[in-house]
Amino acid sequence: MIGRCVEISCDNLILGNESLGSMLFKNYDDLVLNGSTPILQQKRKDILDMLAAAIAAVEPSRVVKELFHGSQMVFPAETIDLSSFDHLFLVGFGKASVGMAQAVCDAVTVTKGVVITNDPSAKITHDYIEVIVGGHPLPNIESIRGADKILGLLGSCGEDDVVIVVISGGGSSLFCKPRIPLIDLQETVNLLLRSGATIDEINTIRKHLSLVKGGQLAQQTKAVVLSLIISDVVLDPISSIASGPTAPDPTTYSDAKEILTRYNLWSAVSAAVRSLIEEGIAGDIPETVKENDPIFDKIFNFIVANNEHACQGALTKALELGYDAKLITSSMTGEARILGRYLISRVKTSLSQGSAAFITGGEPTVKLRGVGTGGRNQELVLSSVKEIAGTDMVIASFATDGIDGNSKAAGALADGFTSVRALKKNLHISSFLGENNSYVFFDGLGDALFTGPTGTNVMDIQIILQ
Repeated sequence: MIGRCVEISCDNLILGNESLGSMLFKNYDDLVLNGSTPILQQKRKDILDMLAAAIAAVEPSRVVKELFHGSQMVFPAETIDLSSFDHLFLVGFGKASVGMAQAVCDAVTVTKGVVITNDPSAKITHDYIEVIVGGHPLPNIESIRGADKILGLLGSCGEDDVVIVVISGGGSSLFCKPRIPLIDLQETVNLLLRSGATIDEINTIRKHLSLVKGGQLAQQTKAVVLSLIISDVVLDPISSIASGPTAPDPTTYSDAKEILTRYNLWSAVSAAVRSLIEEGIAGDIPETVKENDPIFDKIFNFIVANNEHACQGALTKALELGYDAKLITSSMTGEARILGRYLISRVKTSLSQGSAAFITGGEPTVKLRGVGTGGRNQELVLSSVKEIAGTDMVIASFATDGIDGNSKAAGALADGFTSVRALKKNLHISSFLGENNSYVFFDGLGDALFTGPTGTNVMDIQIILQ
């Protein structure tokens, strides 16, 4: 037991610029000082530093820059000499696309390019790279305009040219060329996001409503294509990341209909969506591109960062800080409120002695029951608050892109005194869970994690300190 709640001085605690976490979390000092004992304050500081180390491990410009050795790109299984091509073009889309693209521009000579991002402040230092701000989590007209620009550029490339495509999470929304009216696509994606469907399932639908996803982008150019991919999907299926624009697609129109039916959405989507999918099932319109298509002889896809890399970054930092650290999994899925309780139960039954850190990664889901503000990370932490009450445990769950659900936060942090502090503010856990209102709960306690867009995206990370 951690004893009674007391006011703590910060005289002996290192805050501010001395900490790795202080460079990432805008409310770092408040998050640390919200700990009600010196032990909890130190653990809060440590957990924030571990999360910051995780982000540093998947920093887009760094992971791409490390691939280049002069004009050569060196991968574990092969080396590609870019000097053998007439021209090098660059296109990209996703939350990490600007950092990835800048690294390419810094390493080699790029003739021309187009990059679609979700960050209005993002810039690329290159006279011939156009940056377009698209829509996320729902595509908008700029997403389509950016796709048209990319298609135009790819269509101008010759057989002796090479196109580097930088792909990352968020690309499904930011890079968009729908077969149906935009409003119908937006409504369909919104329904899927609210349904609790997995990202693989959502992207199966997106691919079959698109002219560029599911390998179809690969058909738009005569050039050799090198795709550098930062994965935001569990187990890194290239066919699902950003809806697999340069990868063969194993799913079908029949799969798309089955998913919509299973989530009771078939009758909820527009007539245009249903009609298109039925046409696809009947063979009246082409399927997405399959593995045996010869187009893939000149397409090369490489994963350059993923959730495993981020978790390893956190693990290394935890060991450096003296914790008995364990990486449980980097492929966790399931409903957030169930996973929060499960993780705490698992940690409580562990055999670790002394200070221990348990790290998980993946992408939980949230099934909306209310109309509150929050996200899967905050809901996961909220569901664990009662489970850790009266202990020295600290838990954080963090969206690596800096955006958790429909909130301003990237996630949340809680400790053994969170339930006591909540009661003093008349914040009742069950009511906030019932309304999916986790952001309001943690913002009220000052324990929501604020970073703003991080410029990368490899799903989520959870850390529990025992």
